[in-house]
Amino acid sequence: MALLEIKNLRAFAEDKEIVKGLSLAINPGEVHVIMGQNGSGKSTLLNALAGHPKYRVEGAAAFDGKDLLAMKPHERARAGLFLAFQHPNEVSGVTLSNFLRRAYVARHGKEVSVAEFEKILKGKMRDLGMESSFAERGVNEGFSGGEKKRSEILQLAVLEPKVAMLDELDSGLDVDALGKIAETLSSIRKPDTAVIIVTHYARILKNLKADRVHVMRDGQIIASGDGRLALQLEEKGYSWINAAAPAL
Repeated sequence: MALLEIKNLRAFAEDKEIVKGLSLAINPGEVHVIMGQNGSGKSTLLNALAGHPKYRVEGAAAFDGKDLLAMKPHERARAGLFLAFQHPNEVSGVTLSNFLRRAYVARHGKEVSVAEFEKILKGKMRDLGMESSFAERGVNEGFSGGEKKRSEILQLAVLEPKVAMLDELDSGLDVDALGKIAETLSSIRKPDTAVIIVTHYARILKNLKADRVHVMRDGQIIASGDGRLALQLEEKGYSWINAAAPAL
């Protein structure tokens, strides 16, 4: 059974239809990459699945056997649906450590002491090669683009979601930083966790193997394939896929 199964999903911002009857099934352990030009509906899809109130959603989506669309946003997150934002907000006055402890408690449904969580957090940071002092900074406060991405990856490692949705993970990163993030993602993958990555470029796949690559255009998936599809897009551009899609 698919961990996340989407059927004929439609997402509207007011009266404008952005995602237009999209269907997709993702199994545990799989990495799916969604590519497409600006305005194709990629980020809207992730936000709609996460329950962003801006979007009205129709269709069906089952998450771990439950009706995802019947769940409130915090219930989706608590059940193990994680969204890493393209541009995470700063939260002044709240350390990343405190933020993560409250998120951990909400996600796993059990209270932990500061000392207990510090042990968990330090273990995760050690595994990720991160200095412990990083967690004592304000959430995304004064972070560089790379640090914000590392913060999102740390959240992913601590919360251990069932489905991790990563929006434009490569935005604002140079090649070396992106390679490190991709290697980190590979290291924390688990057999029962699925990952959805939204991106414009194939370069993240140099350090992270994708099971399926999908191309979105005008709110729909127009082509799907393995990692070779992403490489073809990198080489030939989106004008090629737009012309070839009807035959694929």
